[in-house]
Formats: sequence, structure tokens, C-alpha cells
Amino acid sequence: MLASPFLLHDMKEILAHLFEYKSFTRKEAYDILTNIATGKYDTHQIAAFMTIYGMRSIRVEELAGFREAMYDLCNKVDFKGYDLIDMCGTGGDGKNTFNISTLASFVVAGAGYHVAKHGNVGVSSSCGSSNVMEYLGYTFTSDKDILQRQLETANICFLHAPLFHPAMKTVAPIRRALAVKTFFNMLGPLTNPANPRFQCVGVFSLELARLYAYLYQNTDKQYSIIHALDGYDEISLTGDFKVINNQGENYYTVDELGFSAVKPEELAGGDSIEEAAKTFRTIIEGQGNDVQNNVVLTNAAFGIKTFHPEKSFADCYYEAESSLLGHKALNSFKTLIHG
Repeated sequence: MLASPFLLHDMKEILAHLFEYKSFTRKEAYDILTNIATGKYDTHQIAAFMTIYGMRSIRVEELAGFREAMYDLCNKVDFKGYDLIDMCGTGGDGKNTFNISTLASFVVAGAGYHVAKHGNVGVSSSCGSSNVMEYLGYTFTSDKDILQRQLETANICFLHAPLFHPAMKTVAPIRRALAVKTFFNMLGPLTNPANPRFQCVGVFSLELARLYAYLYQNTDKQYSIIHALDGYDEISLTGDFKVINNQGENYYTVDELGFSAVKPEELAGGDSIEEAAKTFRTIIEGQGNDVQNNVVLTNAAFGIKTFHPEKSFADCYYEAESSLLGHKALNSFKTLIHG
């Protein structure tokens, strides 16, 4: 590896490099993220660095380097013998929907698949998956034995990101202060500490969806990368969406799935954690309205389809529907919460 053209310990040089519209190699990105996480830079400089990446495109080499550094720094957890899936989005789409991917995770678990859900508190929305799980009574843990028992009994465990990414405590207050999406949103789904082989991930831009696809192509993962063309990091049914998987890139319309387009306000997550938790509980208990159910079940169906790409959407949807309306998803939730 050639020496970097600037001193990696000097953030001023790094920022100057970015101001000149230059990019970083994979190794440079790895070193920069490692130095950020280990407190080598001033917090104001880190904020400037994160802000710049909110204003320019990230290259696949940079994303790969950032991802490798963050994963290498995390507390990994290995669940041998389980075919795991993570159902999560990057966040950062600014849509403030109810917790669609978290609900879909329980539906997939209720359908008999093992889910290692990676989650965090909300940054650009009022309520992230960790916020709602904690409010509803879940106790965060990094104890592998407890998490494995949850997988065995509930088919799902919840990996609260701060417990597994302790090096990220340096950037957490900066992210909260900025309160907008940063490149750390891009890294969340890529750095699940359980490293699940199956990944159903929603992203906030088509450009990022294709970057994820480039990264996943060089792994043994079976993946579905989802982007709603009107900006959601999940299937919102407010409009058409794309799914990129191991087989290629597919375009779906709401009509062809058999639904009518929904209005954005019908997906509102509320203005508080309490409101979000109330909506979550209503849906998981099978009392959601048609729009809420259809959106959750469609996302869950594509999670199931990630395991079984040969199955039709309709078959995967019926599997998900049986889980939600048959209270199997609710049983997974109750078992996870109450042990």
C-alpha cells in the first residue's frame, strides 16, 4: 500500500483533501474511521467531516473502508448453526414513519426464520427501533447466552448498536447534535455484529442501493436492497420501488402487487416515542388498519423472499400474513420481551 498523500493524524489535511473534491482509497478510509472512533480528532473537525459527506457522494472504496473499520472495531457475536437475517434500514430518509422494519422483523420471526435485528435510537426521526423496543420493555444486552436463548425461543434477538460498537461513542453526541443523516447511517446495516448471511436492507437513495450491491457482490451474503423511488428507506407503498438482489435489479409498482398507493400521512410514526410505541403495539397485536398491515407485510414478504428467491411475492406475503394475523409475530414479541 502506497503512503497516503496526507498525514492521517491531521484532520485539517483530510478536510482540505475533501474540499478539493478528492476521494480516499479503501485503506485511507479505513484509517480515518479508525482514528475518528478512537478519539484522535477534535469533535468539531469530526462534525465538519461528517457534514461534508452529507453534501457529496461517497465512493464504493470509501464505503468499503469505513465499513471494514467499523466492523473490525465492534464487539462481534457469533451464532453458529443459525441462518440469520437482519431487517433494517439506513434511516435518514426524514420520513418519520412508524417502525416498519422492526415490525416486519417480528413478522419474519413469527414465520419461523431467525432474525438478528440491529438497531439504534432515532437520529433523523423521533423514534428509532431501539427507542420503541426499550419503551415496550426490552432490556438491551450484549450477553451472547441471553441473545442465543432469545433466538431459540423467540426466533429473534435485538442487537442495540451502542453495546456492540463502543468505539462509536465518540461520534454519538455529534450525530445527535447534527440531527441529520450522515455516512454513519450508511454503515449501520453493513456492520451488524452477528454478520448475518441474509440481509434485507432499505436505503434512502438509489445511488446508495447500488453501492451496497457492489459491496455485497464480493461476499457470500444473500441480500435484498430496497429503495422506494420517492425517497423511503423501505417499501412504503406510497409509490414504486426497486429491489436489488443476488439475481439483479427489479422494478415494482404498487399496482402489480395488488395494492392502491397510500398517502404518506398514513404511515406517520407520531411525534413521540409513546405514540410510536402505541402504533407498534396496535399493529403487532393484529389490530392495525389495512394500510399499516399491507406495508408491514410487504416488507416482511421481501424479507422472506430473501431466504427464498424462488418463491413468488404472493406466497411470501401469505406466509407473512399468517404470522401477523395468526398472532405468531405477537408471540415472538412477547417471548422476546418477557423471556
